[in-house]
Amino acid sequence: MLTLFISLFLILLSVLLFKFVISDGDFTLLSKRHVKREEIEDKVVWITGASRGIGEILAKQLASLGAKLILSARNETELERVRKQLTGKHAPEQVKILPLDLTSGEDALKEAVDKAESFFPGVGVDYMFHNAAYERPKTTALDVTEESLKATFNVNVFGTISLTRLLTPSMLRRGRGHFVVMSSAAGKTPAPGQAVYSASKYALNGYFHTLRSELCQKGIKVTVVCPGPVETSNGSGATTSTTKVSSEKRVPAERCAELTIIAASHGLKEAWISYQPVLAVMYLIQYMPTIGYWLMDKVGGRRVEAAAQKGNTYSLSLLFGKKKAT
Repeated sequence: MLTLFISLFLILLSVLLFKFVISDGDFTLLSKRHVKREEIEDKVVWITGASRGIGEILAKQLASLGAKLILSARNETELERVRKQLTGKHAPEQVKILPLDLTSGEDALKEAVDKAESFFPGVGVDYMFHNAAYERPKTTALDVTEESLKATFNVNVFGTISLTRLLTPSMLRRGRGHFVVMSSAAGKTPAPGQAVYSASKYALNGYFHTLRSELCQKGIKVTVVCPGPVETSNGSGATTSTTKVSSEKRVPAERCAELTIIAASHGLKEAWISYQPVLAVMYLIQYMPTIGYWLMDKVGGRRVEAAAQKGNTYSLSLLFGKKKAT
């Protein structure tokens, strides 16, 4: 009887959230509506993971807003391809290519920081967009290999934090700097089937929110962006594996990039970007954690099964016992 009551309550709550929670972002983010162009134009913006997906689209949108771009990823050829497609006040001629492997160690990362700081004489990096990420296909928490664990944390956590530690002193000397961190909804809620990826994003959230609290009075800003499933041209997104499930409703990468830039230009501390039901679950975990965690416990095993069957891992039907969401 209690289970029935809670299920009915969640159905009612879901209906209300679907009706009143604006479709693809949190209340504060969507209240901003437009990019503050003056916060982006002529600013030096360094983007990691810029060779494809959300990073590539961020580069295109930031270039069109007049930013001075530094593009980083491991694949220099792909970075050159992206650069040729950029248009804007400083693009493509002044766009800088800086090949970068976040797992290459602190000496190599320090060299990259020194190059980035010297590309535009008289100015350093204003914005650091931490977009590079590593994710493996969904698997249970107990089936994760040591290799996958290390690979995920080396890119998502250790490399990203090391790059931040090395860049921040230059920002502090100038008295300004802004880190925009592409985290994930999986860093805000349990993510059955994505335990290690989720853990890496929780780690990022903890580090960067703490960094901001320590250094905000010295001019350092941090915006943590938490997207749910995102649709990209190559089928991969900020919180999804490279295997695309057509029945899953995903935020277009162009919209995700637009909202990310809006959040950064308005100096938001955190922004959520997703369609339902992910956004509703994030609100539940944030404001009614007992119900939110109960909900995720109820769907956890079914979500792992749905992922194994390449079904919809974001379907409300998982709540009601259907083993395969299609």
